[in-house]
Amino acid sequence: MTEKNTLKKSATLAAAGLVVAGALLAGCGESKATPMDDAYAGNSGETEKSQEEQSQSQPNGSDSSDGSDSSDGSDSGSSHNDPSTTTSDKKDTGNYKDGNYSINGQYGPVGEDSIDVHLTIKDGNVETVKIIGHPFTTISKNHQDDFAKAINGVVDGKPLKGLKVDKVAGASWTSDAFNKALEVARQEASIQE
Repeated sequence: MTEKNTLKKSATLAAAGLVVAGALLAGCGESKATPMDDAYAGNSGETEKSQEEQSQSQPNGSDSSDGSDSSDGSDSGSSHNDPSTTTSDKKDTGNYKDGNYSINGQYGPVGEDSIDVHLTIKDGNVETVKIIGHPFTTISKNHQDDFAKAINGVVDGKPLKGLKVDKVAGASWTSDAFNKALEVARQEASIQE
């Protein structure tokens, strides 16, 4: 085989490889969010010890009965917005009950990074936000840390209804995951009519 044919064959294989890689990664990088009380979400961001304590203090893995949790006993399913990115079957009514809501938001090329978003809602407004990051890389950790430090200044005191953030502290993917978490929080906090 001549050098020209070998080069042509190599270029063809490289192009085919790029097409296959592009097809496999086409759906990657989309942020998604799941209520942390969802049976499939687990207790992300919590230590094993706190999980044990929670399961011992709450028989049958049920939610707390103090009214501060987001669950009303319904199972999570697909969202009315985009079932591939939010997973609450509740409708956003625009009328929200006070309480604490915990949502896990995943993001990254293959969903390797995540944040736990803990929101306190009072009178329809975001009272406080706590972010617990679960980074895959040092770069992700830096973005998550910067986001966690800045987010309260952006959302505290703002109405939950329609709340959406732009890129906060340079963390675009973390901000996207946070926005998906806000969608789920609105659905979970909605007073169903």
